[in-house]
Amino acid sequence: MLQVKNIVKYYGNNCAVNDLSFEVKDGEIFGLLGENGAGKTTTFRIILGLLDADRGSVSLNGETIDYSKTDKIGYVTEERSLLTKMTVKEQLIYYGVLKGLTEKQVLDKMDDLLKEFDVLDYKNRKIKELSKGNQQKIQFISAVLNDPILLILDEPFTGLDPINVKMFKDYIRKLQKKGCSIIFSSHQMEHIEEFCEKMVILVKGKSILEGYIKDIKKDYRKHNIFIKGDINKEDFKNIKGVIEVSKKDDEYVVKIEDYDVVPKVFKKISSKEINKFVVEEATLNEIFIAKVGELK
Repeated sequence: MLQVKNIVKYYGNNCAVNDLSFEVKDGEIFGLLGENGAGKTTTFRIILGLLDADRGSVSLNGETIDYSKTDKIGYVTEERSLLTKMTVKEQLIYYGVLKGLTEKQVLDKMDDLLKEFDVLDYKNRKIKELSKGNQQKIQFISAVLNDPILLILDEPFTGLDPINVKMFKDYIRKLQKKGCSIIFSSHQMEHIEEFCEKMVILVKGKSILEGYIKDIKKDYRKHNIFIKGDINKEDFKNIKGVIEVSKKDDEYVVKIEDYDVVPKVFKKISSKEINKFVVEEATLNEIFIAKVGELK
């Protein structure tokens, strides 16, 4: 289990991480969210031991993270960190040995992973000769060669088509089942909703929202009603609690303040011919925009 306790990090007078705490249990996928510059990368670097926090602590399975512990951590950076003049085989051996594996151990694992990600034919090709998507696969493979107990994924699906995204997702689920703790960062909220159980949203290094995603969505007061039928925008005028009405294709999307507004909306249109009336929770994307926007 990873435990981050009250970490603080300053760059000069700028507080990049402000009293941040969270924990990621074995086999749990945790979302660390925020706009660019929110403090996510600094947090990752502190967890990896690349930066020292000014205050607070980070531990993995109860022990302070040092170079002996980082051998069991995998990190997929948002920017590719591959040595492009090396072949795929040379690259994986290089990173594997840096993680404490022997060359033989790397070679024993390498072909299976390359095959799983459909890049076995590129083993002796130089990194620079690969497409961006295949380079991303090699970067991911290099991060999991050491069977990490903690995996940090920063925008892992960048440059991937839907088929390859599924390939990554399936392997991430395999790691989760093995008990790997995973921190997932992405601006694509649908991936966070699909993968993560808990999350933190950072703004200027400080947590503004944290907890289990199911509870955050339940507690968030704004909902959407999707309605199809013989109606128009004027039907929703003067209903207290209706925030916005928009039309998408042949259905209306009615944003409401809370669930108590649902009966009011239904009563107002009950005399109309209605083919669909579905109440949906706010999406994580809507919650993120609203919470971050409150502070601007």
